[in-house]
Amino acid sequence: MIKKAVKGTFGYLDAQKKRVFLRTVIYFAIPLSLLAAGIISTGSRRNLLTVVAILGCLPACKSLVNLILYCRTRGCSEAAHETIVPVSRERGLKGMYDLYFTSYKRNFAISHMVVCGKNLCGFTEDPGCDAKACKEHLDTMLKQGGCKDMTVKIFTDLPKYCERLRQLSESAGEKDSELGNRVRIVLYDISL
Repeated sequence: MIKKAVKGTFGYLDAQKKRVFLRTVIYFAIPLSLLAAGIISTGSRRNLLTVVAILGCLPACKSLVNLILYCRTRGCSEAAHETIVPVSRERGLKGMYDLYFTSYKRNFAISHMVVCGKNLCGFTEDPGCDAKACKEHLDTMLKQGGCKDMTVKIFTDLPKYCERLRQLSESAGEKDSELGNRVRIVLYDISL
């Protein structure tokens, strides 16, 4: 049985891929079985079950589009996860894993992200992820979501990211505030 993963946890994107794949197969199996039942019972495609089967393809196609999106995503690697976990737990930082942000021009795969005070730091393993464009996109989305004056920094180097996590935990007084919760809600809303 496929368990439902919670957005922001490690392995979320992989679990979603499996869940959406299974859902897509089921959604296509239902209209195909209705079509087959109609043809078997009447001997022709010209029956009411064919119309129902065609309409049943609409949610199946929507699910297929979601599957294609999830197949293009990549979550946090096991090696990066093992490096980040001790740093964030030791420092008491609440991290978010496997965030995939989409915009009109580009998509951004963020392996790990932390909100600490008015700072938002993220790490991407994707070599095709434009860190500067991701920062601008998140700045815009956070402002639209009512989270102003946030400092956003996206790292592509894991040791530098872990060092920044250490610095944040030492300098910021309140690690898990109401603003941090609002920022997380906005990030979860705009990610896959």
